[in-house]
Amino acid sequence: MYRFLFYVIGLLILSFGVVLTIKADLGAGAWDALNVGLAKTVGFTVGTWVMIVGIVLIILNAVLLKKFPEIFALLTIVLIGTFVDFWLELVFKHWAPSGLFFRFGILIFGLIVISIGVALYLQTQFPLNPIDQFMMVLHQKLNVSIQAAKTLAELLALILAFFFNGPIGIGTVIITFLIGPLIQFFYPKCQTIFRRLQYR
Repeated sequence: MYRFLFYVIGLLILSFGVVLTIKADLGAGAWDALNVGLAKTVGFTVGTWVMIVGIVLIILNAVLLKKFPEIFALLTIVLIGTFVDFWLELVFKHWAPSGLFFRFGILIFGLIVISIGVALYLQTQFPLNPIDQFMMVLHQKLNVSIQAAKTLAELLALILAFFFNGPIGIGTVIITFLIGPLIQFFYPKCQTIFRRLQYR
């Protein structure tokens, strides 16, 4: 029960943080900038592109790991895509924060929220968000830290976002280089909480 709760709450928190960074309008995270850019240039909602890009990554991860695609990861991207559209299209559709300092604060808060969300749902060992699975694949294949693997994955997405005219800015740079360390920071803390609840 705790595992499923951590999983859903983690994804809900993650998607909330994603939308905050988009709404800050200082440059979204690399993967989110890619999804926003695709939504603007091709069509469909940002959440829909979360799902489409996720499917591509599921296939890529399977190739890198040389195993059958993680079909259950579809559940994760469907939930994230749905939650992103919920926050972006319903809750915050008409919200446009103003003022540079306030927007910067929203960006940093969103970044922290994303990191906590990722650290929470990773504890459950349920199907990973394909982006985070890609991070873990790089972590395993290249024998680097989670922090380094996340940063490498973000840099790859940043290049793709540039080609699709995604919202790249100072916020993108901040997120690209801080998301890995922040997940690394929150992961053991969330792990401690998860284990305490699990063995109560």
